Amino acid sequence: MDVPRKNIARRRRIVRGVWMVVGLAAVAAITLGLSRLKPAAPSVDRATLFLGQVKRGEMLREVRGTGNLVPEIVWFIPATTAGRVEKILVLPGKTVEADTVLIELSNPQLQLEAVDAEWKLKAAEASFKSLEVRLQDEQLALEASAARVEADYNEASLLLDVNQELFDNGLISERNLRLTQVRVNELKKLNAIEMKRLALRDSSQEARLADQRARVEQARALSGLRTEQLDLLHVRAGTPGVLEQMQVQVGEQVAAGTTLAKVTDPTKLKAVLRVPETQAREVRIGQIASIDTRSAVAPGRVVRIDPAVQNGTVAVDISFDGPLPEGARPDLSVIGNIEIERMDDVLYVGRPVYGQEQATVGLFKILPDTSEAVRVKVQLGRSSVNTIEIVSGLVVGDTIVLSDMSQWDEFDRLRLK
Repeated sequence: MDVPRKNIARRRRIVRGVWMVVGLAAVAAITLGLSRLKPAAPSVDRATLFLGQVKRGEMLREVRGTGNLVPEIVWFIPATTAGRVEKILVLPGKTVEADTVLIELSNPQLQLEAVDAEWKLKAAEASFKSLEVRLQDEQLALEASAARVEADYNEASLLLDVNQELFDNGLISERNLRLTQVRVNELKKLNAIEMKRLALRDSSQEARLADQRARVEQARALSGLRTEQLDLLHVRAGTPGVLEQMQVQVGEQVAAGTTLAKVTDPTKLKAVLRVPETQAREVRIGQIASIDTRSAVAPGRVVRIDPAVQNGTVAVDISFDGPLPEGARPDLSVIGNIEIERMDDVLYVGRPVYGQEQATVGLFKILPDTSEAVRVKVQLGRSSVNTIEIVSGLVVGDTIVLSDMSQWDEFDRLRLK
């Protein structure tokens, strides 16, 4: 017969509970283990990365700026007189000589003033001629009067000599002799007065002529000025070069001093670079530079540094050491590098996208003989346009990723494929 077993149900419940506890503990352990696992390294296409190898040797420090070619000498041609633009004879881009007429202006008021000045000059010249004739006539009349007095004096002197002999011989009285002497003395005084009048007449005549001559010269100067102003209505280049800009239009009324055109010499150009103000502090006059016009590279030197900062940049003028590069022309966009210093025996690498000098950054270094890259801390030093000094964190031969890796900031390891 069957013997019933006691507490069988209770045992089953205990066994089932134990297994449930064990299962929950296992699940918890697995979950905890999985939570502590590092995420799998993402894969990156190696062909899309820009890599650089750490080297030791000479590093050339440069700063870079963009800018334009500008003429060293610029002539701005102003309107010397007010007028209306009648004709524009030369268009920008044309080669001009000093006497090339660029613009013709008109000014009716100036033309009337020129005619009036010419007639005033003719009137002044006529007055001068009339005064000259009148003074000559007066001079002749005065000379004739003086000549008559002198003749009378000479005649009286001869008569005195004759009467003196007659008196000595007792042929005339003493009274007649004295009368002759009085006459001689009187004519002598008159003759002296006439001589003084002639002398004074010369100086007086010269003063009157000088006054009228000054009026003539004044009228001539005014007439010449008006004539010159009329001629200046034909606006000339004033210097050989190329007409770069024409700043007026036909029919426009311009005032004296208005800039009409701009002439430059295309054979004498310089590069004006805009260098970031943070880098411009190391730029000095005389430093070597190279200018890239995208068709050629030409050497040059720093000749001027603008003392002011504009829009975060400093203007630096570069003059060319030799002939201008091919294709050089005013306003051509260029890129220039200025040599700051040459550093010997330094550790350096190509400049990372976000690598600033004197900063500590995290860069991905490719492990040798593997397809993995790990993030390492690198202390950077002085920088150049394309290279930067390595202070610590890398050694010669290390290969690092220079590309923008900001999208992988959450990872310290990458797999390259």
